Amino acid sequence: MEKIYALKLENGASLEVRADDSFALAPGDMCVFHRDFFDDMGEVVRELAAPSMTARPGDLPAVSRTASVADFAAARENLARERGAMAAAREWVGTLGLPMKLINAHYSLDGKQVTIQFSADGRVDFRELVKALSRALSTRIELRQIGVRDESAIYGGIAVCGQALCCCRFLREFSSINVRMAKDQDLSLTPSSISGVCGRLKCCLKYEHAGYQEAEKAMPRKGEYCETPAGRGRVTDRNILTGKVTVSFETGTASVFSVSEIKVLRGERRPAPQQNGAPRRNPGGDRRGNGGGSNRRGGSRPGEAPNRRQDRPAPEGEAPAAPPSENGNSEA
Repeated sequence: MEKIYALKLENGASLEVRADDSFALAPGDMCVFHRDFFDDMGEVVRELAAPSMTARPGDLPAVSRTASVADFAAARENLARERGAMAAAREWVGTLGLPMKLINAHYSLDGKQVTIQFSADGRVDFRELVKALSRALSTRIELRQIGVRDESAIYGGIAVCGQALCCCRFLREFSSINVRMAKDQDLSLTPSSISGVCGRLKCCLKYEHAGYQEAEKAMPRKGEYCETPAGRGRVTDRNILTGKVTVSFETGTASVFSVSEIKVLRGERRPAPQQNGAPRRNPGGDRRGNGGGSNRRGGSRPGEAPNRRQDRPAPEGEAPAAPPSENGNSEA
């Protein structure tokens, strides 16, 4: 019976492999697997219930053996060759003037392929670079463009929480993160406070998002009016984790209450101030002084066209209409 494992390579790349359960692989073990036309070595990260990729389990690279002393010796020899490959790649990138940042180079265990990872702002035409490096290194070259999150996972670092970066410590897959998650947690939307060292949104925004969504259901929204033991006020701030809200009163003071101490007045709105000189409306909706109580201009009855004022200017290009005569015809 075969099992599926997630592996991490020496250059920080990850992939999924299949192995017979007789190997009894555990997280941290080093194993050798066959992929395409070459052999490589990686570290077991964890066992998977099913492959996350669209490929079938039978199409995944197969583990051939656990790493031996000879395999570790070959991997150490490849480290020196990788430094030479990076030096040659930097020289050709400068010669060709390519807008790319080289990150690392990785030789397969048998030395049949060199994988060079790089980052760039957009797409890069590196066909000439591949040809030049193939002639210089006399081996197969694979150039792989990665994102800034993967780059941070390779270099590592310390986050604002004081711990090692999650992407370098335990994260193996990057979840989709958006600004809405920060809004649901009432966080400041300042880019410097919600962005990680990679310049993207922090991965930890995803960790507690579901919990914040559940706790937010019992919390009032900012701007809503509520009844408190100190009187009626408006919610100006809230803390979802502690279940506390700050209520401001018309006297200019503010107090902090728990959610159980207040009662939200749904639909309560502050009356809009009336402008000076604006016509006031009756409860029925008509304007005062309208004559007849109709909401139509000129007091016309329902179904009749409103009366036009005689002093209304005529449209451009037309003569003003003459006043009607006694017999109903217009005067010439």
